[in-house]
Amino acid sequence: MPNHAEQLAQELNLNVKNVQGAIELIDQGNTIPFIARYRKEATGSMDDQVLRDLGDRLEYLRGLDKRKEEVTSSITEQGAMTPELTAALTKAKTLAEVEDIYRPYKPKRKTRASIAKARGLQPMADAILKQDAAFDPEKAAAAYLNDEVPDAAAALAGAQDIIAEAVSDDAACRAELRRYYRAFGRIASAKAKDEDSVYAQYYD
Repeated sequence: MPNHAEQLAQELNLNVKNVQGAIELIDQGNTIPFIARYRKEATGSMDDQVLRDLGDRLEYLRGLDKRKEEVTSSITEQGAMTPELTAALTKAKTLAEVEDIYRPYKPKRKTRASIAKARGLQPMADAILKQDAAFDPEKAAAAYLNDEVPDAAAALAGAQDIIAEAVSDDAACRAELRRYYRAFGRIASAKAKDEDSVYAQYYD
């Protein structure tokens, strides 16, 4: 597992040699105040705040590496690993990206989509996703009716559940939604209906 000295030096605009010295001191179990006060020669006189930022970022990056290894192992054990997935995991820079990639392969509890798949509705969902103008879902549904799928409405609902989960599990879609929320999201607050609330004095 890499120690990330070069990456941290670039991100925090620090000398690589000093970052390496700080990492070694942190890994030896030294506290941030001790390093800042008594190991200036090794860190280039980094102050407490810089060392804390470095330590926090180092912990995050190592956690990211560990999670990548766990996800890689899980997907590989499922026999689903591909060169594209390997490249995506290698490129991922955040835990959120890693989890988005892993989401379609993560063991799930029973969901409406998994129930629909068990009822044989995956081909119908795939056909709907192709968005062929000549395809009539209601007519096609007749081929999927059985004891568990009594009518066309049930077949369509099941196919929609499968599609909804597929879209929800798509890493690119989740990344775009996250970007959109960050760019245009708004947080609003409103007073409680209870006028006797302890926060009443803050309503204005």
